[in-house]
Amino acid sequence: MEKLKKHFEQYDRFAKLCGIEILEVGSGRSKARMKICEQHLNGVGTVHGGAIFTLADFAFALAGNSSGKVAVAVNVSISFMKAVSNGFLTAQAWEVTKNPKLGTYTVEIKDDADDVVAIFQGLAYRKKEDFESLIAKGPIQ
Repeated sequence: MEKLKKHFEQYDRFAKLCGIEILEVGSGRSKARMKICEQHLNGVGTVHGGAIFTLADFAFALAGNSSGKVAVAVNVSISFMKAVSNGFLTAQAWEVTKNPKLGTYTVEIKDDADDVVAIFQGLAYRKKEDFESLIAKGPIQ
């Protein structure tokens, strides 16, 4: 799992741009966090839905790729429950179902008060390629 974590920390450029940090990665699960900054706010002063989605999608990618196979999103949805303007957002992802080709995941995004800000559901497709092969290729130019 350490190789997976290092790979995403180094090569997921958009997550890095958004200030997302990986807290933990395990088999079928992950946890990531984002400090809310001015650039995350929308026109009414709350965290932009796209910023929340990005955090959730990143946690989903970590959990999905922890299987050892390259996993990509096939379908996702998000429901927003609460607006937030400051502090940290934490996304916790876990595998709900798994078979050789597909996996379903739930991601909860919570604020500093441990209130649910959003719930994300994702369906991942597992490719034939091992994640180790992807790591060996290095960054995509």
